[in-house]
Parts: sequence; structure tokens; C-alpha cells
Amino acid sequence: YQLAETICEPQEPRRTPILIAGGGEKKTLPLVAKYADVWSAGAESAEELGHKMGLLKRQCDAIGRDPDEIEVTTGFFFVDPFADLDGFLAEVEAYAAQGISLIHVGVMPGNPDPIGFTERICADLLPKVAGIG
Repeated sequence: YQLAETICEPQEPRRTPILIAGGGEKKTLPLVAKYADVWSAGAESAEELGHKMGLLKRQCDAIGRDPDEIEVTTGFFFVDPFADLDGFLAEVEAYAAQGISLIHVGVMPGNPDPIGFTERICADLLPKVAGIG
């Protein structure tokens, strides 16, 4: 191939973000504090997440890292948000108050209509979750 007037401007190398998932207090949280750009928090409730966020903050303080540098996410993989939509939204709001910036909602295992479920997530759930902030 011959190219006329090509521009060769290599981009700066980028470091791949590191995501660590889990909620172990003795091993995982120190690793999150030291290495993670994103933490997929393993917590059964917003209250438990608050406890783990406090532990993560202490781990970060101990090594001189700002905990706000770590994006915090969580997943609701085995929860049908439509079984109790108001309860689900209240739970998402409680997680958001603890600092969660992203949630993952998975198609329920064995769901006979995963496409319909996904469309319903987009049409009925996302607008309500977006309003939580």
C-alpha cells in the first residue's frame, strides 16, 4: 500500500484500568486500595457496603491514596428488578448514597425471554435509575 500525506502521530501509551471484584476484608480490600482503578464491590446490602467503604478508606489512608480515585460498582446479577421495582429502586438509591457509580443488572438465569427482559430494562428501569443520580 502507498498512502499520500499520512500523518504519523503515535498516541501516548495508556495503562489498562485495573478492576478488582470482591468484598474480602483481609485480602481483597488491601489489593483494591493498592492497585484498583475500579472496585466491583461484593456486598449484600448498602449497610454492608458502607462498612466495606470505611475499611477501604482506612486502607487507602494507610498507603496515602485518595479513595475517590477508585470507581465503585456493584452487580445485581441474580435479582429480578421487576419483582419489586420500588424496592429495587430504593436499594439502588441506598447503594448510590454509599458511592456506587455503576450497577450491573444481568438477565435472570433461565429467563425464557432475555431480549424482552433487556428491552424492559432499557424502557422501564433505566429512566428511573438515571433519575437517582
